[in-house]
Amino acid sequence: MAKEKFEEALEKLEEIVRRMEAGDMTLEESLKAFEEGIKLSRLCTKKLDEADRRVDLLLRQEDEFTTRPFAEEERETQ
Repeated sequence: MAKEKFEEALEKLEEIVRRMEAGDMTLEESLKAFEEGIKLSRLCTKKLDEADRRVDLLLRQEDEFTTRPFAEEERETQ
């Protein structure tokens, strides 16, 4: 799930919410769906935070508009 795209995770999360709101799930199904929803919500939050940091970095640069990898991304590429 770590490499999942924001849009895909958000779409899955929205589907979970629709299914849960329909009220047709058993307690066990609801708990599993809730657990998956929490994971997806955290992933979306992480992706939004990363995007926010990149935008902030771009806005702070005065001379050029380039991005620099975060420490997390540098480790992933090595």
